[in-house]
Amino acid sequence: MKLPVALTIAGSDSGGGAGIQADLKTFAALGVHGTSAITAVTAQNTITVTDIHEIPVRVIRAQIDAVVGDLGVQAAKTGMLVSSEIIEAVSAAIRAHGIENLVVDPVMVAKGGARLLHNDAIASLYKYLLPLAAVVTPNIPEAEVLLGRKLASLDDRRRAARDLVALGPRAAVVKGGHAEGEAVDVYWDGVELVELPGRRVHTRNTHGSGCAFSAAIAAGMAKGQSPLDAVRAAKIFIAHAIESSLDVGRGHGPVNPMF
Repeated sequence: MKLPVALTIAGSDSGGGAGIQADLKTFAALGVHGTSAITAVTAQNTITVTDIHEIPVRVIRAQIDAVVGDLGVQAAKTGMLVSSEIIEAVSAAIRAHGIENLVVDPVMVAKGGARLLHNDAIASLYKYLLPLAAVVTPNIPEAEVLLGRKLASLDDRRRAARDLVALGPRAAVVKGGHAEGEAVDVYWDGVELVELPGRRVHTRNTHGSGCAFSAAIAAGMAKGQSPLDAVRAAKIFIAHAIESSLDVGRGHGPVNPMF
């Protein structure tokens, strides 16, 4: 049996709700073989992040090289990258291996509020990683940081998607989950502006939703879907994962990619 191979380059969530754990569940659920390069180990649960240990840069690069050199990779995604040094090393590996189907989830803050990206690393995102992305998938707060302005309306999200693509990615999807009312995502690829509405699910259990969404896009692209088709399918997938979210722990429970 042969399966497409997808790679997640992200942090480990000891609570099993986000990061590497959410990505690998998503890859398995969508029929691709999941591989990983762990960038950081977090001590984390549904309430908070209590500690973060960054993996040495040479070990991160060695993980990527080992996976791509043997298994090959049809698509990859990045999540928690923590520092400028890690972003630069990951970007260099992506370029060296010619990975074109790259989804960048610009993870900055955990669901419980802990910062997962150093402030001085944002410049490295602009310079090194965004120009390599096939799709970048910020939520509204992340897009506000990347663009340096507030996004208060749907029209703001439309302009933001265009401005994000101007920074180098081939496509951007600005997620609408943090907006009021209907959760409308906005996709722009330099040619086509597409609005992707979704029914809002009223639950506190949304931990890992961004990770699973971006992993689902990577899985779709690994299977040969266009970026837009992969985003459309991921939107449907994450809606079901949120509807089937798990009521575990005393804080924000995880979405359920294995629904």
